[in-house]
Amino acid sequence: MTSIYSGELGDDFERLHPMMQWRFGFSSLDETCQIGHGVMQEVWRGRWWILPFLLLGSTRRVLFPSRGKQVPFTIANYAYVDRFGRETVTWARRFHFPRRTRAFDATMIHSKKRDTIVDYLGTHQHLAVDLHCWVDDDGAMCLRSGEQRLYEGPLAFRFPLLFSGVAEVREWWDSAAESFRIEVHVANRRFGPLFGYRGSFTVDERPCAADQIPGDVLPIREEARE
Repeated sequence: MTSIYSGELGDDFERLHPMMQWRFGFSSLDETCQIGHGVMQEVWRGRWWILPFLLLGSTRRVLFPSRGKQVPFTIANYAYVDRFGRETVTWARRFHFPRRTRAFDATMIHSKKRDTIVDYLGTHQHLAVDLHCWVDDDGAMCLRSGEQRLYEGPLAFRFPLLFSGVAEVREWWDSAAESFRIEVHVANRRFGPLFGYRGSFTVDERPCAADQIPGDVLPIREEARE
């Protein structure tokens, strides 16, 4: 079984920097995990009127209103097969601000039905976002969010992009610093910039079987709808 990112990129996966291939190349069959530690040079948010949305999102580990500079950061990536038989990768991000730690969680699958990666945001996978991936000329992994769908109990509907944010992510290997770098920018075409961060981190790979994945990085509820 290949990684969901290798399956999505196809031959272009080989255009990633070798360290980026290592970073995005593992699957549940490898029984391993990647734990990253670093510092976000800046974590920012948009104007005051978006605070209610960020506060609401923080209750389910989807974005948050805190901002700062030189914020310690950790990220935990585990690959496993979910209860619907889908190859899944966790993105459990923790931002350690002076007064509290903020969490931003996601689990990703490759959807055959949608022919793209689907990113489930938050603790209950209530927001499903199509992710479009490509490799730039520097061998970086680039992602941009597309259609978004809200699943809450029996409710299911497409979330209008007019009222949501488009996320753009670029992650690359900095050979000089021997670390990974990342830039995340979320914006709404009407309301402007919403949220983002930029910084660097290093990653250690560790053995990890499926039954060893910590419960706090797994979603509380798994959503079958893609």
